[in-house]
Amino acid sequence: MTFIHRKRNTRHGRRALVAGSVGNLIEWYEFGVYGYFATIIAARFFTPEGGSEAEALVKTYASFALAFFFRPVGAALFGRLGDRVGRRPVLVLVITLMTVATTLIGALPTYAQVGALAPWLLTFLRALQGLSAGGEFGGAVSVMTEFAPPGRRGLYGSLQSFTVALGLLAGAGAAASLATVLTEEQLGSWGWRLPFLLTLPLGLGALWLRLRLDETPAFVAAARERPPPREVVRAVALGAGRIMGWAAAGYTFLVVLPSYLQSSLGASFQQALVATVLANLGFAVTIVPAGLLSDRLGRRAVMLTGAVLVVALAVPLLNLLQAPGVSNTVKGVAVCGAGAVVGLMAGPGPAMLSEMFPTRVRYTGLGLAYALSNAVFSGCAGLIITETIERTGSVDIPAYYAAVACAVSVPALLTLSGRRVGVAVAVADTAEEAEEKAG
Repeated sequence: MTFIHRKRNTRHGRRALVAGSVGNLIEWYEFGVYGYFATIIAARFFTPEGGSEAEALVKTYASFALAFFFRPVGAALFGRLGDRVGRRPVLVLVITLMTVATTLIGALPTYAQVGALAPWLLTFLRALQGLSAGGEFGGAVSVMTEFAPPGRRGLYGSLQSFTVALGLLAGAGAAASLATVLTEEQLGSWGWRLPFLLTLPLGLGALWLRLRLDETPAFVAAARERPPPREVVRAVALGAGRIMGWAAAGYTFLVVLPSYLQSSLGASFQQALVATVLANLGFAVTIVPAGLLSDRLGRRAVMLTGAVLVVALAVPLLNLLQAPGVSNTVKGVAVCGAGAVVGLMAGPGPAMLSEMFPTRVRYTGLGLAYALSNAVFSGCAGLIITETIERTGSVDIPAYYAAVACAVSVPALLTLSGRRVGVAVAVADTAEEAEEKAG
């Protein structure tokens, strides 16, 4: 490999990091905004005359979950296209779809304006978002890890998860800013629309970056043969099991937390958002170091540490938040630590999934594994937690939900090798390896 080739691959790799991660940031910004404004959306779209607030919140989270169940469909549809025609054109398509759907949510009429049509329109746009989000992850991670230098997939993949934290923080920041400068009446009337409308300029910027993206050398150089379908299906199921704890704990601590604090512990909207920002800051701080550490120690050691810590600490953490005599500073440190623990799983996760699939089925395979796990354990988190608390009266449900999911994912994580990840399929999947293979 010549110096010129190395320099070119470095430049292309940096461009891939930006173009691959920016769409993911927008996706999670939107999903975060929806979660943070769940109580307001419930009142505007799911509360007819005489309807209860609890029932409306459950319906809001049902719409939230529905979008997640469209993600596997999007992962299969766009993943197959991405494995056939290339990563770049499909990533351009999914960011366009996400931008249009999210922007339109900010312009929707409410229940008071169009009646029962309002929740159906919102649900339709959420379904479109789910389709595009399903095609986003597989393509973004494929691009970022396929351009990664040897021994740096964990680091490059962790930047995908880092943009999740940035997106959630941006959503929380937008919500907190609006809650500060607007009155409660203004926020509920029209202020909640602004973060969704902001997606339009963000999406146009992401589209411009992706139009300048090169196709990955690994995709260009990959052989046309595909592994047996049975091996791919097994890898998808195993991959989903390995990240289910990450999916459940991540959404419980980073997205569902604001509504939980408001509806179950009586916190104000501003207090709930501050707690969420702190949790996401902790999440952001550990992601990249965890990915880098996994390049040295292996994915298994780092991800297992995160899962076991959630199992051990979830209930004590929630009890700390419920305790009236504990200072806000201590509670802030606690929620920040909860986010940091999730980052230990999120940092190595993308690279781990990428390494499970050969190039020709990577977009589809890792996208499906991620989408299926998130559909069940992330998308349903708010619905399950809210409905279960309503039926049982137990405010410890979020802790049990996260802890049980991580406990179940531990056996799947134990199947990882100590140093490398795979399912008996070896393929050149870094920029330099692909060019050397192509001769």
